[in-house]
Amino acid sequence: MENNVLNQQNGERVIPRDKFAKIFVGTGGIITVLSIILWYTLNPAVFYDMALYIGLVGVGALAYGLKHLLSKKGKDKPVVISKETIRSFILNNAILLALLLLVLVIMGIQPRFMQLGVLLDILTMSSTKVIVALGICFTLLIAGTDLSAGRMVGLAAVVSTSMLQNPEYSNKFFPNLPVLPIILPIVLAIIACAIFGILNGFLVAKFEMHPFIATLATQVIVYGITSLYFDMEPNKSQPIGGIRSDFVALGQTKILQIGDFPGISILVPIALVVIFLIWFILNKTVFGKNVYAIGGNREAAIVSGVNVFKTIMGIFVLASVLYGVGGVLEAARTAGATNNYGNGYELDAIAACVVGGVSLNGGVGKVGGIVSGVLIFTVIQYGLQFIAVSPMWQQVIKGIIIAVAVAIDLTKYRKK
Repeated sequence: MENNVLNQQNGERVIPRDKFAKIFVGTGGIITVLSIILWYTLNPAVFYDMALYIGLVGVGALAYGLKHLLSKKGKDKPVVISKETIRSFILNNAILLALLLLVLVIMGIQPRFMQLGVLLDILTMSSTKVIVALGICFTLLIAGTDLSAGRMVGLAAVVSTSMLQNPEYSNKFFPNLPVLPIILPIVLAIIACAIFGILNGFLVAKFEMHPFIATLATQVIVYGITSLYFDMEPNKSQPIGGIRSDFVALGQTKILQIGDFPGISILVPIALVVIFLIWFILNKTVFGKNVYAIGGNREAAIVSGVNVFKTIMGIFVLASVLYGVGGVLEAARTAGATNNYGNGYELDAIAACVVGGVSLNGGVGKVGGIVSGVLIFTVIQYGLQFIAVSPMWQQVIKGIIIAVAVAIDLTKYRKK
């Protein structure tokens, strides 16, 4: 009784966790049922697939409630709602709330943005980007960075496509090259990236070179080598085309094409597999725990027996392998490549990681946040193009979001 009075005087409201979870389960269930009703009653020519998006909100609320209801962790700890918790929630989710507002504005300006096909396009565009972002997140988790990521994407794209052209194509990169098993050029492209990942790791781990400088040097080297390779006779810097259909299928195949459903790009399940693997590495392996330990406090990690040299080497090699995978998939998706593929990808990936909650101070970041960060930037890019906003204004908006995200990150870090 005294605690309740004290809570009321402090402007706080205490809700038992079970009750809090049931509120979300009930609300989510109602919204989901409502979306099903709307799906069959709304005119699709006017409202498009709005019912689907309402349903996604309902399913999200339902899943969140079930998570709290079934979780044993902190089950006896009540949920406290106060001005401070609300302020903290807004601070931690400011970018997501801004994205939600932007999406609503775009839907208001152009209702066609509510089509299912738009959502599927956004997921497809995000697939290769999230793989690159997951690679770069490892370097950010140790308070570093990797500026060579984008150029490695280009390297992998050029190497793989140069050996996977149709035999009858008139402008073959290697005119006398026999038809190779599809896996061989892909593996060679990833190995080529891994070699430069080893270089990055060695410069940072052995010479304690700042990752910014080490990866900047590697970025220039990779681009130079890719350009030299791309300029070889008889190609002479011509865009690589005539790509074999089996390789193109790796990036353009649609699955679950049932009835009127347009199907999901095969890149989406591939990205989901990579997301799960990286989540497992970061959360369930000694290597992942060592990554967080080095990023949180390098000296303490050394005292605790963490092999910093091997861990940093592993970080940059694993990151480069992911860049290679992203480059191969991007080449398959677009059915071609040039030496400029992947240009600027590293900056978008870093921005997505920061927006997704990865701290530039190291030691803080989750896979789920990185995925949401990539989706946020893809939605912004796709949505602004959808309503014909000038590319120049798109850059301004993207820059503002990055600045705000970093400011929020620094604010949270100072509070801690």
